[in-house]
Formats: sequence, structure tokens, C-alpha cells
Amino acid sequence: MNTDSLLSHDWSRVVEHLGGAVRLTGTARETKAFQRPRGVRDAVSLLRLVLAYCLGSGGLRATAAWAAAIDLADLSNPALLKRLRNCGDWLNLLIGHCLTRAAPCPAQGRLIRIIDGTTVQKPGPHARKSNELWRIHAAFDRPAERFGHFELTNEHGGEQVDRIPVVRGEIRIADRVHLQPDRMASVMDDGGDVLIRAGWRNARWLDQHGAPFDMAKELARPEDRIDRPIWIGRNRGAPLALRLILLRKSDAAAEAARREVRRQGRKSGYTPSQATLDAASWMILVTSLPAETFPIEAISALYRLRWRVELAFKRLKSLTGLKKPPGTGDRSARPWILAHLLMILLLEPQVDALEDSPPAACAA
Repeated sequence: MNTDSLLSHDWSRVVEHLGGAVRLTGTARETKAFQRPRGVRDAVSLLRLVLAYCLGSGGLRATAAWAAAIDLADLSNPALLKRLRNCGDWLNLLIGHCLTRAAPCPAQGRLIRIIDGTTVQKPGPHARKSNELWRIHAAFDRPAERFGHFELTNEHGGEQVDRIPVVRGEIRIADRVHLQPDRMASVMDDGGDVLIRAGWRNARWLDQHGAPFDMAKELARPEDRIDRPIWIGRNRGAPLALRLILLRKSDAAAEAARREVRRQGRKSGYTPSQATLDAASWMILVTSLPAETFPIEAISALYRLRWRVELAFKRLKSLTGLKKPPGTGDRSARPWILAHLLMILLLEPQVDALEDSPPAACAA
């Protein structure tokens, strides 16, 4: 299954998946993407036209010629670009419809939600010089193996562990850039648990009395696994009470990590401390999950699921061809990226041969 298939003989299935022609017409008018049939007869045709341009490789001229040849639309290159620029809010709304339709059923078991992001470089020499980019913030849900949330920002939209709305009962897994105590507390207050990788120096580690905790001393211990209470200081509110999980890496992985630390030190002109070299031998995790139901082996297995989101991003880019958008204007680049996000939501169930099965009802 590919984008060409969805845009040709499977197009009626796409329309049905997005709520049908009546709903597409209503949402297109609501977001001002389609207001009158000038050159394009209806909203369904407009959506097909926009997706064909964004997901194809022929550009505006080739897409306009293709549309005229199959009697889909009759419009010029500038008119097609103008239509595209008006579709950003509409595509964003359609993405929300797909995500809501595939919303997880937490009563059937705890949802595992892996938080991560990927970037797309903005076009043009000025953007390259200024490192301007689009950032796609995403949640990848397990066991459904589906993207459960997307949010598109520019380079100023930072990665935040609480950016994605919480599904009560979920387990939120993230890497070390998301070690944000106040935001982690927000996730926990909304009914979720967190499991996050940490660096040995990127938190205010505290003991049960609120005194500084000597992480370097802990990392120098001879054990292979450590599971103990830890507190992290916050900018607002009381210290966050969590579990500290230390998992010693294999000898080969630890040596590779130490070589990288030394290489970075030489590159930046400093000599790594012994504590930094000791930390390279460990995977450091913090979690709010209780030890009674999630022993250290379960925590290790849960965090190893994080690689699934990396595969999902590769799948997104390979299936839809997501890359740097054409042109230099944000008004056309935004709908171009959103079209790719919408298409991956349409393709995922097709690829896994699940489209013909009715969606399972949520457990009461």
C-alpha cells in the first residue's frame, strides 16, 4: 500500500475514513479552505488535489496538469498554490479526526505512550544559516503501534514532556531531554506515570530530607542494578518523589560510551572527570511507577520500547516521503507537512491490513 494507491482506486475509502463527503465539505468551509467551486468543484476534490501535490514529486505545474487530465480540477499553478496555503487549519482538523477515531481504550490495559520528536529543515539559505526548522512533536502509542498525537511547531517549540495531553492511567516514556521535574509533576497530577532517562548531572538530586544527593558516589558502587527512592528539586512546589533505577551497561557498551565521552572532551578542550566516566557505564532512569507492580526488570523492558518511536519516524518518512518542503513561505510549508502527517495516519492501518476490521469498542 502506498500514497498513489490511496489517491487513486482507494480514494473513496480515504473519504469514508475522514468522515465522508458531507463532513469534509463542512470542515473545509468551517476552516475557510473551500468557500466556492472556482476551478475545483468540491472540498473532496480539493483534498485529493492538495494531497497529490504534497505527496507527489511533480511540483505545481505537473499536479495542475494531472488534475486537468483526469477532470479533477482546472486551475493554474498560482491558483493551486493559493488553495494550498488556505488548507493548513483544515488538514490540522482532519489529523485531529483521525487521532480521535483511533483513540486508545485505557480500560483495556495501561496505555504506553512514547514521547519524541523529529525535525524538518525549512527551505532557503537564510533558514539553513539560522537553523530554522519545523519540529514535529509526537506520541507513539503501544500496544496499538500507532501515532496517537501530533503537534507541529517551529524551532522555538521546545520538547516538553507534558506537551501531549495525558490519557489517565498511561505510562509516558521519554529520553533525557524530557527530564523536566515541573512538567513531569503535571503529567502525574493528570493521572499518568513517567519513565524517563536521565543524565547524572542534569537534575537537582535530593535525599528524603531534602539534602543534596551524591549521585557520583552512587555511580561508583559495584552493583549491576540499583533501585532506590530519589527526589528531584523543582522550580515550583515540593521536590518530586520518584524511583532511581541504575542499570549497568555491558562491558562493550560501557567502553564505547567512555570513548565517546573522551572524544567529546578532546573536541571541546577539557578532560572528563572520573564521575563522568563512571556515569558512562550506567543507564540512569527515573520513574513514578511503584516497585510493587513494576520491578526493575519490568522498568528495563519498558524503556527498551523507546526504539519503537524511532522506527515509527523512519516509517513516516519512508512511506510518505516527508522531507524539506518546497518554497520558502510558512503558509505553504505548514500544510505540506500536515499533509504527510495525515497520510501516515491513513496508511498505518492499510499497511497492517486492519482497515477491513471494525474498530473494537472500548471496554466499559
